[in-house]
Amino acid sequence: MKTNNKPKITLFYCINAFMESAPVFEGCSIKTIKMACSSMTKDIFLLKAFEAGADAVLVFACPEKQCRYVEGGIRARKRIEWTKHLLDETGIDGRRLAIFNTDIKDPKAAGKIIRETIELINELGPNPAA
Repeated sequence: MKTNNKPKITLFYCINAFMESAPVFEGCSIKTIKMACSSMTKDIFLLKAFEAGADAVLVFACPEKQCRYVEGGIRARKRIEWTKHLLDETGIDGRRLAIFNTDIKDPKAAGKIIRETIELINELGPNPAA
């Protein structure tokens, strides 16, 4: 389903996974939330982002086995999988929520993920809960 709406993305990110001064994406609104560790990502915050109108929510965790808190990304991934299940059950579509292991030294990878997310939003249409 194609739409002309400006996609809204909420991005939760570990300080070791993304640099907020990364490139700006035209035609897209990105709200960023910086965290000391991706393990701080809680299901309620993810759901609140959708309730606030996000068409997609992304979580950038530090690279596998490089978490300074040892298992932060693993805990975040488990919470995200649970929340995706809830989104599917409520008809919002769990594909709108994703976690990626990114490296702060590779902003191009983060940019590619955001572009792919914009394409997904254009396919799915706006957040049905907004």
